[in-house]
Amino acid sequence: QVQVVETGGGLVQAGGSLRLSCVASGRTPTTYAMAWFRQAPGKEREFVAAITWTGGSTDYADAVKGRFTISRANAKNTVLLQMNNLKPDDTAVYYCAADPVNYGTNAQAYDYWGQGTQVTVSS
Repeated sequence: QVQVVETGGGLVQAGGSLRLSCVASGRTPTTYAMAWFRQAPGKEREFVAAITWTGGSTDYADAVKGRFTISRANAKNTVLLQMNNLKPDDTAVYYCAADPVNYGTNAQAYDYWGQGTQVTVSS
């Protein structure tokens, strides 16, 4: 059983910053490709950022390029999402996803998902 746990959401004013963390853990020692998606009320879940197993490659949605940074922390299977210059349109539940085999910007690439963490940006 693989567990994915996100932390770090909250309320912030427009222009502010937040950092989300995600840890994926399972019974066997495995490295996961990991990604962040988000879902705003009344909208479909959308891709935010992804990082490969080694952290050597990343992808970002156009809406967050230059403002968000995904990185792998020193701890295995821990990723961070640094969000700067936040906008009200960034308000959403942010989900972390992980997969030992697949990588990409499509949600179907990831088998394991966290419960989500709320990010609210006030204007």
